[in-house]
Amino acid sequence: MDRIDAMKVFVAALDEGSLAGASRKTGRSAAAVSRAIAFLEAHVGVPLLHRTTRSIKLSEAGERYALACRKVLQDLEEADRQAAGERSVPRGTLTITAPVVAGVEFLRAIVDDFMEEYPTVTIRLYLLDRPVNLIDEGIDIALRISHLADSTLVAHHVGDVRRVVAASPRYLSKHPRIVEPADLGKHQIIAMTHFGLESWSFPPVAGSSIPRAVSFTPRFVVNSVRAAASSAVDAHGVTRLFSYHIATEIKEGLLRVILADAEQGPIPVHLVSPYGRLSVPKVRAFVDFALPRLRAQFACFAKDASK
Repeated sequence: MDRIDAMKVFVAALDEGSLAGASRKTGRSAAAVSRAIAFLEAHVGVPLLHRTTRSIKLSEAGERYALACRKVLQDLEEADRQAAGERSVPRGTLTITAPVVAGVEFLRAIVDDFMEEYPTVTIRLYLLDRPVNLIDEGIDIALRISHLADSTLVAHHVGDVRRVVAASPRYLSKHPRIVEPADLGKHQIIAMTHFGLESWSFPPVAGSSIPRAVSFTPRFVVNSVRAAASSAVDAHGVTRLFSYHIATEIKEGLLRVILADAEQGPIPVHLVSPYGRLSVPKVRAFVDFALPRLRAQFACFAKDASK
Protein backbone atom coordinates (compact mmCIF):
# COMPACT_ATOMS: atom_id res chain seq x y z
CA MET A 1 0.00 0.00 0.00
CA ASP A 2 1.21 3.52 -0.82
CA ARG A 3 2.30 5.28 2.39
CA ILE A 4 1.05 8.73 1.31
CA ASP A 5 -2.33 7.24 0.48
CA ALA A 6 -2.42 5.59 3.90
CA MET A 7 -1.51 8.89 5.55
CA LYS A 8 -4.50 10.53 3.85
CA VAL A 9 -6.79 7.83 5.25
CA PHE A 10 -5.21 8.23 8.71
CA VAL A 11 -5.74 12.01 8.71
CA ALA A 12 -9.29 11.59 7.40
CA ALA A 13 -10.03 9.26 10.32
CA LEU A 14 -8.77 11.87 12.77
CA ASP A 15 -10.74 14.68 11.13
CA GLU A 16 -13.95 12.65 11.08
CA GLY A 17 -13.44 11.12 14.52
CA SER A 18 -13.94 7.51 13.46
CA LEU A 19 -12.90 4.87 10.96
CA ALA A 20 -16.46 4.84 9.61
CA GLY A 21 -16.20 8.60 9.02
CA ALA A 22 -12.93 8.10 7.17
CA SER A 23 -14.64 5.47 5.05
CA ARG A 24 -17.38 7.89 4.05
CA LYS A 25 -14.96 10.79 3.43
CA THR A 26 -12.48 8.81 1.31
CA GLY A 27 -15.00 6.60 -0.45
CA ARG A 28 -13.22 3.45 0.73
CA SER A 29 -14.64 0.40 2.40
CA ALA A 30 -14.30 0.01 6.15
CA ALA A 31 -11.92 -2.87 5.56
CA ALA A 32 -9.73 -0.71 3.31
CA VAL A 33 -9.57 2.01 5.97
CA SER A 34 -8.56 -0.50 8.64
CA ARG A 35 -5.88 -1.91 6.33
CA ALA A 36 -4.46 1.57 5.73
CA ILE A 37 -4.15 2.24 9.48
CA ALA A 38 -2.66 -1.21 10.07
CA PHE A 39 -0.16 -0.60 7.26
CA LEU A 40 1.06 2.62 8.91
CA GLU A 41 1.25 1.01 12.34
CA ALA A 42 3.27 -1.86 10.91
CA HIS A 43 5.55 0.61 9.12
CA VAL A 44 6.33 2.72 12.23
CA GLY A 45 6.25 -0.27 14.58
CA VAL A 46 3.93 1.20 17.24
CA PRO A 47 0.16 1.56 17.67
CA LEU A 48 -1.12 4.91 16.39
CA LEU A 49 -4.75 4.62 17.48
CA HIS A 50 -6.70 3.21 20.39
CA ARG A 51 -9.95 1.91 18.86
CA THR A 52 -13.38 1.33 20.40
CA THR A 53 -16.57 0.33 18.65
CA ARG A 54 -17.61 3.98 18.26
CA SER A 55 -14.52 6.15 18.43
CA ILE A 56 -10.76 6.39 18.06
CA LYS A 57 -8.12 8.03 20.22
CA LEU A 58 -4.53 8.81 19.30
CA SER A 59 -1.76 7.09 21.18
CA GLU A 60 1.18 9.20 22.36
CA ALA A 61 3.17 8.12 19.30
CA GLY A 62 0.08 8.68 17.17
CA GLU A 63 -0.14 12.33 18.24
CA ARG A 64 3.40 12.98 17.02
CA TYR A 65 2.88 11.00 13.84
CA ALA A 66 -0.38 12.82 13.06
CA LEU A 67 1.37 16.20 13.18
CA ALA A 68 4.06 14.93 10.81
CA CYS A 69 1.47 13.46 8.44
CA ARG A 70 -0.44 16.73 8.22
CA LYS A 71 2.73 18.63 7.39
CA VAL A 72 3.78 16.10 4.74
CA LEU A 73 0.36 16.16 3.07
CA GLN A 74 0.23 19.96 3.24
CA ASP A 75 3.67 20.25 1.59
CA LEU A 76 2.69 17.77 -1.11
CA GLU A 77 -0.49 19.68 -1.84
CA GLU A 78 1.48 22.88 -2.29
CA ALA A 79 4.08 21.14 -4.47
CA ASP A 80 1.33 19.79 -6.70
CA ARG A 81 -0.18 23.26 -7.12
CA GLN A 82 3.16 24.81 -7.98
CA ALA A 83 3.96 22.08 -10.51
CA ALA A 84 0.56 22.61 -12.12
CA GLY A 85 1.23 26.33 -12.49
CA GLU A 86 -1.53 27.36 -10.05
CA ARG A 87 0.56 29.51 -7.72
CA SER A 88 -1.72 32.48 -8.20
CA VAL A 89 -5.00 30.65 -7.56
CA PRO A 90 -6.07 30.35 -3.91
CA ARG A 91 -7.48 26.88 -3.32
CA GLY A 92 -7.40 24.03 -0.83
CA THR A 93 -7.92 23.91 2.94
CA LEU A 94 -6.80 26.89 5.02
CA THR A 95 -6.30 26.24 8.74
CA ILE A 96 -6.69 29.17 11.16
CA THR A 97 -6.65 29.45 14.93
CA ALA A 98 -7.65 32.24 17.33
CA PRO A 99 -8.63 32.71 20.99
CA VAL A 100 -12.27 31.77 21.51
CA VAL A 101 -13.83 35.20 22.06
CA ALA A 102 -11.60 37.00 19.54
CA GLY A 103 -12.42 34.34 16.97
CA VAL A 104 -16.14 34.76 17.50
CA GLU A 105 -16.17 38.55 17.79
CA PHE A 106 -13.60 39.54 15.15
CA LEU A 107 -12.55 36.68 12.90
CA ARG A 108 -15.63 34.56 12.22
CA ALA A 109 -17.44 37.11 10.03
CA ILE A 110 -14.22 37.77 8.08
CA VAL A 111 -13.87 34.04 7.44
CA ASP A 112 -17.45 33.88 6.15
CA ASP A 113 -16.86 36.80 3.77
CA PHE A 114 -13.56 35.30 2.58
CA MET A 115 -15.23 32.01 1.69
CA GLU A 116 -17.83 33.91 -0.32
CA GLU A 117 -15.00 35.67 -2.19
CA TYR A 118 -12.91 32.53 -2.71
CA PRO A 119 -15.20 29.51 -3.28
CA THR A 120 -12.22 27.22 -3.99
CA VAL A 121 -10.88 27.62 -0.44
CA THR A 122 -12.17 25.56 2.50
CA ILE A 123 -11.45 26.81 6.02
CA ARG A 124 -10.91 25.03 9.32
CA LEU A 125 -11.17 27.55 12.17
CA TYR A 126 -9.98 26.32 15.57
CA LEU A 127 -10.95 28.55 18.51
CA LEU A 128 -8.56 27.68 21.34
CA ASP A 129 -7.58 29.49 24.53
CA ARG A 130 -4.19 27.79 24.67
CA PRO A 131 -0.80 28.27 23.00
CA VAL A 132 -0.63 26.57 19.61
CA ASN A 133 2.57 25.55 17.82
CA LEU A 134 1.66 26.52 14.28
CA ILE A 135 4.24 24.33 12.58
CA ASP A 136 3.71 21.21 14.69
CA GLU A 137 -0.08 21.45 14.48
CA GLY A 138 -0.25 22.33 10.79
CA ILE A 139 -1.77 25.81 11.25
CA ASP A 140 -1.49 28.33 8.39
CA ILE A 141 -2.56 31.50 10.23
CA ALA A 142 -3.17 32.52 13.83
CA LEU A 143 -4.64 35.57 15.55
CA ARG A 144 -2.34 36.17 18.52
CA ILE A 145 -2.99 38.49 21.47
CA SER A 146 0.40 38.65 23.17
CA HIS A 147 3.90 40.00 22.94
CA LEU A 148 5.55 37.81 20.32
CA ALA A 149 8.82 36.05 20.98
CA ASP A 150 8.89 33.44 18.20
CA SER A 151 11.13 34.76 15.41
CA THR A 152 10.05 31.95 13.06
CA LEU A 153 6.68 33.64 12.60
CA VAL A 154 5.82 36.42 10.17
CA ALA A 155 3.65 38.90 12.08
CA HIS A 156 1.26 41.65 10.94
CA HIS A 157 0.14 44.08 13.65
CA VAL A 158 -3.62 44.70 13.65
CA GLY A 159 -4.23 46.53 16.93
CA ASP A 160 -3.89 46.52 20.70
CA VAL A 161 -6.01 45.52 23.68
CA ARG A 162 -5.85 46.27 27.40
CA ARG A 163 -6.09 44.04 30.44
CA VAL A 164 -8.74 45.68 32.64
CA VAL A 165 -10.21 45.18 36.11
CA ALA A 166 -13.98 45.63 36.23
CA ALA A 167 -17.02 45.22 38.42
CA SER A 168 -20.69 46.10 38.21
CA PRO A 169 -21.97 49.41 39.59
CA ARG A 170 -24.26 47.41 41.91
CA TYR A 171 -21.34 45.47 43.37
CA LEU A 172 -19.23 48.62 43.78
CA SER A 173 -22.05 50.42 45.57
CA LYS A 174 -22.24 47.72 48.26
CA HIS A 175 -18.54 47.12 48.92
CA PRO A 176 -15.50 49.15 50.04
CA ARG A 177 -14.02 51.61 47.53
CA ILE A 178 -11.22 50.37 45.29
CA VAL A 179 -8.66 53.15 44.96
CA GLU A 180 -5.45 51.17 44.54
CA PRO A 181 -4.60 47.54 43.69
CA ALA A 182 -4.04 46.61 47.35
CA ASP A 183 -7.74 47.30 48.01
CA LEU A 184 -8.64 44.20 45.98
CA GLY A 185 -7.69 42.09 48.99
CA LYS A 186 -10.97 43.15 50.61
CA HIS A 187 -13.11 42.01 47.68
CA GLN A 188 -14.65 38.94 46.10
CA ILE A 189 -12.54 38.00 43.09
CA ILE A 190 -13.78 36.24 39.96
CA ALA A 191 -10.61 34.69 38.57
CA MET A 192 -10.10 33.59 34.98
CA THR A 193 -7.80 30.63 34.35
CA HIS A 194 -5.43 32.60 32.08
CA PHE A 195 -5.49 35.89 34.01
CA GLY A 196 -4.10 34.87 37.40
CA LEU A 197 -5.75 32.46 39.82
CA GLU A 198 -4.15 33.61 43.07
CA SER A 199 -2.64 37.02 42.30
CA TRP A 200 -2.73 39.88 39.81
CA SER A 201 0.29 41.95 38.82
CA PHE A 202 0.26 45.72 38.31
CA PRO A 203 2.94 48.20 37.14
CA PRO A 204 5.34 49.63 39.73
CA VAL A 205 4.46 52.82 41.55
CA ALA A 206 6.33 55.98 40.51
CA GLY A 207 9.99 55.82 41.49
CA SER A 208 10.05 52.02 41.80
CA SER A 209 10.98 49.25 39.37
CA ILE A 210 9.22 46.44 41.22
CA PRO A 211 5.78 45.42 39.90
CA ARG A 212 2.98 45.32 42.43
CA ALA A 213 1.46 41.89 43.07
CA VAL A 214 -1.89 41.54 44.79
CA SER A 215 -2.58 38.09 46.26
CA PHE A 216 -6.08 36.82 46.94
CA THR A 217 -8.20 33.72 47.43
CA PRO A 218 -10.73 33.83 44.58
CA ARG A 219 -14.39 33.32 45.37
CA PHE A 220 -15.05 31.97 41.87
CA VAL A 221 -12.61 30.42 39.39
CA VAL A 222 -13.77 29.75 35.83
CA ASN A 223 -12.18 29.06 32.45
CA SER A 224 -14.87 30.82 30.41
CA VAL A 225 -14.71 34.52 29.56
CA ARG A 226 -18.46 34.76 29.17
CA ALA A 227 -19.06 33.09 32.52
CA ALA A 228 -16.63 35.43 34.31
CA ALA A 229 -18.17 38.50 32.67
CA SER A 230 -21.73 37.37 33.45
CA SER A 231 -20.87 36.70 37.08
CA ALA A 232 -19.37 40.19 37.37
CA VAL A 233 -22.44 41.75 35.72
CA ASP A 234 -24.61 39.94 38.29
CA ALA A 235 -22.63 41.69 41.08
CA HIS A 236 -20.79 38.63 42.39
CA GLY A 237 -17.33 40.19 42.39
CA VAL A 238 -14.43 41.86 40.62
CA THR A 239 -12.88 40.30 37.52
CA ARG A 240 -9.95 40.93 35.18
CA LEU A 241 -10.29 40.38 31.44
CA PHE A 242 -9.15 41.81 28.14
CA SER A 243 -10.94 45.03 27.26
CA TYR A 244 -12.61 43.55 24.19
CA HIS A 245 -14.08 40.73 26.29
CA ILE A 246 -16.39 43.16 28.09
CA ALA A 247 -16.61 46.06 25.64
CA THR A 248 -20.38 45.66 25.25
CA GLU A 249 -20.99 45.40 29.00
CA ILE A 250 -18.92 48.54 29.62
CA LYS A 251 -20.66 50.45 26.83
CA GLU A 252 -24.07 49.52 28.25
CA GLY A 253 -23.07 50.46 31.80
CA LEU A 254 -23.33 46.90 33.11
CA LEU A 255 -19.66 46.90 34.14
CA ARG A 256 -17.32 49.70 35.15
CA VAL A 257 -13.55 49.70 34.66
CA ILE A 258 -11.68 50.33 37.90
CA LEU A 259 -7.99 50.93 38.61
CA ALA A 260 -7.54 52.38 35.12
CA ASP A 261 -4.51 54.33 36.35
CA ALA A 262 -2.84 51.06 37.35
CA GLU A 263 -3.36 49.20 34.09
CA GLN A 264 -0.50 47.37 32.46
CA GLY A 265 0.64 48.54 29.02
CA PRO A 266 -1.37 47.64 25.91
CA ILE A 267 -1.01 44.13 24.51
CA PRO A 268 -0.45 43.87 20.75
CA VAL A 269 -2.66 41.82 18.46
CA HIS A 270 -1.06 40.20 15.41
CA LEU A 271 -2.04 38.00 12.52
CA VAL A 272 0.85 35.54 12.25
CA SER A 273 1.90 32.71 9.96
CA PRO A 274 4.93 30.39 9.82
CA TYR A 275 7.85 31.69 7.80
CA GLY A 276 7.39 30.82 4.14
CA ARG A 277 3.64 30.21 4.28
CA LEU A 278 2.81 33.61 2.79
CA SER A 279 4.01 32.30 -0.56
CA VAL A 280 1.04 29.91 -0.57
CA PRO A 281 -1.83 31.59 -2.49
CA LYS A 282 -4.60 30.70 -0.02
CA VAL A 283 -2.55 32.08 2.90
CA ARG A 284 -1.51 35.25 1.08
CA ALA A 285 -5.08 35.84 -0.08
CA PHE A 286 -6.51 35.52 3.42
CA VAL A 287 -3.89 37.77 5.01
CA ASP A 288 -4.48 40.46 2.37
CA PHE A 289 -8.25 40.08 2.85
CA ALA A 290 -8.29 40.01 6.66
CA LEU A 291 -5.68 42.65 7.59
CA PRO A 292 -7.61 45.83 6.63
CA ARG A 293 -10.81 44.44 8.14
CA LEU A 294 -9.17 43.46 11.42
CA ARG A 295 -7.34 46.79 11.67
CA ALA A 296 -10.60 48.66 11.10
CA GLN A 297 -12.34 46.59 13.80
CA PHE A 298 -9.61 47.13 16.37
CA ALA A 299 -9.35 50.84 15.55
CA CYS A 300 -13.10 51.22 16.08
CA PHE A 301 -12.87 49.19 19.26
CA ALA A 302 -10.01 51.37 20.59
CA LYS A 303 -12.00 54.51 19.78
CA ASP A 304 -15.02 53.24 21.72
CA ALA A 305 -12.80 52.22 24.63
CA SER A 306 -11.23 55.68 24.84
CA LYS A 307 -14.68 57.18 25.39
